[in-house]
Amino acid sequence: MVQRVDEQQADIQPAEERRVDAQLEEFAQTEGEAPSAVREPLEPIKLRTRDLNVFYGQSHALKDVSIAIPTCQVTALMGPSGCGKSTFLRALNRMHDMTHGARVTGQVLLDGEDIYAPEMDIIDLRQRVGMVFQRPNPFPTSIFENVAYGLRIKGKRSRAQIREIVEQSLRGAALWEETRTRLNASALGLSGGQQQRLCIARALAVEPEVILMDEPASALDPVATLKIEELIDQLKQKYTIVIVTHNMQQAARVSQYTGFFLSGRLIEFNQTAEVFARPQDKRTEDFITGRFG
Repeated sequence: MVQRVDEQQADIQPAEERRVDAQLEEFAQTEGEAPSAVREPLEPIKLRTRDLNVFYGQSHALKDVSIAIPTCQVTALMGPSGCGKSTFLRALNRMHDMTHGARVTGQVLLDGEDIYAPEMDIIDLRQRVGMVFQRPNPFPTSIFENVAYGLRIKGKRSRAQIREIVEQSLRGAALWEETRTRLNASALGLSGGQQQRLCIARALAVEPEVILMDEPASALDPVATLKIEELIDQLKQKYTIVIVTHNMQQAARVSQYTGFFLSGRLIEFNQTAEVFARPQDKRTEDFITGRFG
């Protein structure tokens, strides 16, 4: 059987963590499996899933998730480790295609178009739906070439055009002033926070419509985390953003909508203020108040 990766805990869990996970699964089952508090946003919808399931070999990691993600808003996904939120995020641009043994059923609609349809161009999809990972992953090349990489893949050849877009992207990621005099320097010489903003600039360069962020600040110090959160607030003016976070305070700060996952199911989804102030499902309330998680 294929082991789960990332949030599915590829590493062996300590006995205490396994005990807690078993309790969470039991709690989810005893409270009922059907989502009871999933609300439709009022804004126009950019992404929609219908009965989305993800399997890793025999393991059913994501179970019948149906959700509507609004355009040019920040949607935060929270829940305990192994609850399915990162699995869900990766399904939104077909990252599971690269995982041996993974299988996806259901629909993911981007502007009404099923991204799992056979005719979908995967390269085009991943340019429209960009991804920023938990840990910064700059290429071992210059700052300039990190941002220009996707442009060259798209076939842009004009040096002047590439330079203009690189500058725009670095400005969009609030990194231009810090790097303008050393664009030919190695990206690996940047700080962790700068590297993460460089990865965001790399995503912006190909003009995406959606940006997926998998705990983008979890490996950063508080100062760098604040810069990432401020950047997210700016980016939502132009992009639809979906962010996975373990930090409930961060979800409350940066998002307009919040989804709560538990044991592979979407338990609650609503405007962030409503989820935190007036949760409709007891499981959500128990998580927010620290009963588990």
